[in-house]
Amino acid sequence: MSTDMDKHSSEVEKIPQKRMETYGVIGVCGIVGNLVARVLMDHGYQVICTDIHNSNNCPFLYTLTDYNTQIYLNEHPESFFNSSDYIIPPPSLKRTSKLFRKIEDSPAQLMEVDDLLEQITPDKPVICITGTNGKTTTTTLLKHFCYNAGFKPTEHGFMTLQGNIDYIPPLQCRLDGDIAVVETGTEGNKGDLKFILDRCHPSCGVITNINPDHLNNGRDFMYYSLIKGELLEELRGKTVVINGDDPVIGGLISKVDYQGKVVTFGVEHAPQGESKKECWCGREITLMETLSGVGYYDCQCGLKRHFPDYLATNIKNNSFILETSHQKIEMEMSIPGLHNVYNALGAIAVAHELLKIPLEEIKKYLKTFKGVPGRLEYIYKGKNLDLIVDYAHNPSGVETVLRELNKTYDKLAVVITISSESGKSGDMDIMRIAITNADFIIPASYYSRLAAEKYISSEKIIVPSVEPEKFREGTLGATEGQVVEGLKKGLECDADAVVCIGEAAVKYKENIKILIDSKDNLMDLQR
Repeated sequence: MSTDMDKHSSEVEKIPQKRMETYGVIGVCGIVGNLVARVLMDHGYQVICTDIHNSNNCPFLYTLTDYNTQIYLNEHPESFFNSSDYIIPPPSLKRTSKLFRKIEDSPAQLMEVDDLLEQITPDKPVICITGTNGKTTTTTLLKHFCYNAGFKPTEHGFMTLQGNIDYIPPLQCRLDGDIAVVETGTEGNKGDLKFILDRCHPSCGVITNINPDHLNNGRDFMYYSLIKGELLEELRGKTVVINGDDPVIGGLISKVDYQGKVVTFGVEHAPQGESKKECWCGREITLMETLSGVGYYDCQCGLKRHFPDYLATNIKNNSFILETSHQKIEMEMSIPGLHNVYNALGAIAVAHELLKIPLEEIKKYLKTFKGVPGRLEYIYKGKNLDLIVDYAHNPSGVETVLRELNKTYDKLAVVITISSESGKSGDMDIMRIAITNADFIIPASYYSRLAAEKYISSEKIIVPSVEPEKFREGTLGATEGQVVEGLKKGLECDADAVVCIGEAAVKYKENIKILIDSKDNLMDLQR
C-alpha cells in the first residue's frame, strides 16, 4: 500500500538534480597546482587533475592521498578538457604555449589562480608572520600553541618546502582549518609582501625583526625595511605584534603612520655587544645589542625603546619570567638560545592577545615544543665533539647562531655553505662575523671562498683541498659535494663543535649523517 510519504519520496526522486561543476587543475605536480586542487576540494568542489610528469617526478603526490579526485599523469588527455567546466592552469604557463591555446579552444572556461582566490576567500582568522630572522620558528611555535589549544591550523603539507612566498601563503590560508598561521617572506623586491598580503586578508601580523638582507642590485637597507613595512599597510585598523627591541620596526610604525593596535615584545638582558643601525631620521643609532640587530636604543630624533608589553626577564638557560601589565609567570622552553626567547615572545603575544589562550596554558604548551628541523639541529652528539646544522643564511642570523654556540663551546668550527642574498657585501659580512665569533672557518661554498680571500692569512681560515666550483641556485649556496668536503675539513679541526650553516647545510643534512655514520668517522669523532 502506498503512503503519502511514499508519494512524496517518489516525486522528489523525479526532480532533476543539477550536475556539480567540475574544476580541472593543470600542473598538479607543481606546488601551486597541488594547492589549488586541495583548496577546491576542501571547499566541496569536484576536481580532476592532470600533469605531464609521471608519479616518480611528482614530489608532492602524497599530499593528495586522502582526496577523492581523478589524476591524469604523463599527459593532458582529451577527456580532461571535455570533462572540465573550468580549467585552472599554473601561473607560470605561457599564454603563447600550445597548451594555453588548447585551454582557450576547449569548451571549458579559463580560470586564473587569482580568480579562484577571489571566489574562495579565507573563512578563518589569518595571521601573517614576517621578518628577517625567526619567522619559521615563530610560525611553527604559534601553530604548536594552536594545536594544543584545540585549533586546527592550515598546513600546506610540503615536507621539504618552506613555502613562504608567491601564491603559497594565500592558498595555504584557504585550506581546511580553524586558523591560518602563515610565514610570509620576500625576495627583496618592492611589492613582494604586498602581493601575498593582498591575497591573504590577514587579521593580525608579526614582525620578528628587520636586519640587513637582500641588499643586492644597489638596494639599501631602508628600501628593504619598507618592504617589510607592507605588512603594516595591510593591517591598518587591526593588530600587529612587533619586536620592540628593534629600532627599525619602531621607527617604521611612525614612518608609515600605522593606525591600529601595536603589541610589543622584548627582553631584559645584558648587552652582548655594540653596533650601529640606520634610523629613519637619517642618523645612525647606537644599539646596545641583546641579540644581533636588536637591543637598547635612544636616537636624537626621539625614537627610543619603550617598556615592552610582553617582557622576558631573569633569562637563565631555557627559562625566563614573562611580565605583562597584568601578570608575571615563569616560562620554560625545551629549545635553547636567546633568539628563541624572542621567537617565543612573538608567538605568546599573538596566542594570548588574539586567540585568548591563558598564559597558564601557554606555559604548558611552550615546554613541549621541540623546535624546528634545521634550526640549531644536532646531527651528532659525542664525547668530545658535537655536530650541528643551522639554516642561518644572512649576517644577523649567522651572528646570532655563533654567539649562542659560543656560550656553550670553548672551540667552535663553522662550515659556511652560504651565498648571501645581499651579494658580495653580505658574503663579506658573514665572513667577518665568522672570524670574530669562531675559532675555525671552512669556506665551503664558492662565494664564501671568495670572501675568505681577504682573510686568507688568518690562521682561522681552513680551505678545502678542492676549490669549489662556481654555484648558486636561488638561495642555495653550495652543492652536495661542497657541503661534504667542507664538513670533512671541519671534522679535522681541534674543536668542541662543528656547525654547518646555510640552506645547503640543511638540505644535505642526510648526506652529513651518512658521512658521520661510517665506522671510521665515528671513531675519529670519538677520539
